[in-house]
Amino acid sequence: MKYIIFDFDGTLADSTAVLASAWNTIAQKYKFKGIELKEIESLKKISIAERSKLFDFPMYKLPMILPQFYRLYRQSLNDVHLYNGMKEVLMEIDKRGYKILIISSNSQENILEFLKMNGIHCVSNVLCSNRIFGKDKVIKKFLKDSSITPSEVIYIGDEQRDIVACKKVGVPIIWVGWGYDAIEVVQQEEPEYKVATPHEILNII
Repeated sequence: MKYIIFDFDGTLADSTAVLASAWNTIAQKYKFKGIELKEIESLKKISIAERSKLFDFPMYKLPMILPQFYRLYRQSLNDVHLYNGMKEVLMEIDKRGYKILIISSNSQENILEFLKMNGIHCVSNVLCSNRIFGKDKVIKKFLKDSSITPSEVIYIGDEQRDIVACKKVGVPIIWVGWGYDAIEVVQQEEPEYKVATPHEILNII
């Protein structure tokens, strides 16, 4: 194994409040249903499709909404925080000689600025998909461009769509239990590994 790939929101970064605030701004503008912070835990237990139905949001509008969403996100970057223990995990992975990447559907600009603000210098590259469900294509291109096989990589993510993307390209995944999809949503996808704390990632690696 040579590369450890991390998802960003919900895996490295706790951006719950910022995501909710950005969504509510857009919801008000386009007459979708807003999110209350007290709803977050229950939302983790339902799929993206079920959430879109709950918030009266048609999924085909995502390409129009996402650029606005991540611009709003950027304005509140100071309110996005690393999960406790995650910086130490990144530093230890780097110390062990692995290369660290981030693959996310957030914007590259947001992530690079966040890494800079938090003094994280061990991430070798940040690759972003402009589609919520496009991570498998980004991973596949990365494997091809780097001339490596899926067995030389492990992905770390928190959502059902992360697991689905990894299954498509044959990359093993560590699902983290502190993110935006609860075990009820992801267990049917059968991730290779499950962890409850950042330190457990090191044990698996």
